[in-house]
Amino acid sequence: MTTHARPMTTRTPVQQAAMLVGAVFLLVGVLGFVPGVTTDYDAMEFASHTSGAKLLGVFQVSILHNLVHLAFGIAGLALARTASGAYAYLLGGGAVYLVLWIYGLAVGHTSDANFVPLNTADDWLHFVLGIGMIGLALLLGRRRTARPGP
Repeated sequence: MTTHARPMTTRTPVQQAAMLVGAVFLLVGVLGFVPGVTTDYDAMEFASHTSGAKLLGVFQVSILHNLVHLAFGIAGLALARTASGAYAYLLGGGAVYLVLWIYGLAVGHTSDANFVPLNTADDWLHFVLGIGMIGLALLLGRRRTARPGP
């Protein structure tokens, strides 16, 4: 009997980080649809600043917001398959979250332009996520070059 073992692959630190970030986004996306974990679940709307649902009672969410978290998580897991994909996910995703942070600060929380929706807690979480993801990409994505021996 012949067995076909898959070759064991070692994930780089940047791939591991992208997988972890992607898994967390998936978890957050799922939890956004769980009554109790998401307070005022019955006040959730598809996409509007008037969505009254809050993940963990803190972060304003909507159906769209939760779907974005799920998509971002799937993208993280898919891109973590390669080191270059993982690096791009963390760096690009971090940049997206910094843009969302600026958008959240610039757009009034009661404005129709706040369709995601975002509240102050979301704004500052987006800042931390942006800096953290970019930091992980830069810290873990560097190519280590061998130094010549003595």
